[in-house]
Amino acid sequence: MSKRVTTNEAPSALAKAAKWVYVAIVLLLLFPFDKFDLPAASAPIALFVGLVFAFIFPMPFPKFNKKGSKYLLQASVVGLGFGMSITEALKSGGQGMMFTIVSVISVMVLGVLIGYWFHLNRKTSYLISAGTAICGGSAIAAVGPVLRADDEEMAVSLGVIFILNAIALFIFPPMGHYFGMTDEQFGTWAAIAIHDTSSVVGAGDAFSPEACKIATVIKCTRALWIIPLAFVTMFIFRDKNSAKISIPWFIILFVVAMLVNTYLNLPAWLTEELVYIAKKLLVVTLFFIGASLSLATVKRVGLRPLLLAILLWIIIGVSSFFVVELTM
Repeated sequence: MSKRVTTNEAPSALAKAAKWVYVAIVLLLLFPFDKFDLPAASAPIALFVGLVFAFIFPMPFPKFNKKGSKYLLQASVVGLGFGMSITEALKSGGQGMMFTIVSVISVMVLGVLIGYWFHLNRKTSYLISAGTAICGGSAIAAVGPVLRADDEEMAVSLGVIFILNAIALFIFPPMGHYFGMTDEQFGTWAAIAIHDTSSVVGAGDAFSPEACKIATVIKCTRALWIIPLAFVTMFIFRDKNSAKISIPWFIILFVVAMLVNTYLNLPAWLTEELVYIAKKLLVVTLFFIGASLSLATVKRVGLRPLLLAILLWIIIGVSSFFVVELTM
């Protein structure tokens, strides 16, 4: 007689399968299919695969997945810098600077006010506003310790931002093409209106290589606002035992990579390979991010925090779209 699988054995079997499936997906995403003229996974596809994995399997490597998404994203952004010129980057970043200043301040103020109107936890609404205004999970992770937010406040804020961040990667490139946006327009719009750097770079790359360059530069410039926001947060909440401020050092390395590419005349094959590797790492990063967005995370978010994040996203998305369309 065949042995029946008990209820305790079933989850164990699923957990074992999850490990093999997880490793297999990562290896497939890293394999250079395009070098052999075969279709390779793009950033949106990798994110979708990660989401499907999260809803079917338990996460087999939670710590590795969390750290991997963080460090692979940073490495991919630095690698993309080897395909950019610092002079062009300064021009692109300068054009979006004024709107960046206005939008960051406006979103923070509106987020706090709407959160108060919704009777949301003060710290949760502040974290969601910071994630929307600057750079998603990175801003929340940097400001949270300064704010002395607890685990529940951090989890809800990160969860709601990750949900919208995943949606953005799928809807922004088709919208950009539908409205006939130029590379410059879409790159600027994506950098301002999409939360995390990962989805900004992924959406830009899905639209065009030039849009990816512009989006990456403007988003990294925007991410530097983490530093002044952390100091302002420290002042507003006035905690004598000030927490350590997390500085996004990878942005400095990104600038160094652009300087090297601009002035050291590296061989074209080398910079092309570095950019290629960076894009491969970005694809794996998006899978990691999708795989971390489980059903439990979605349930934990709740309606009011989600409504706040959606309202702020609509405000920044629509306003930045019209500014870009009218000025570029």
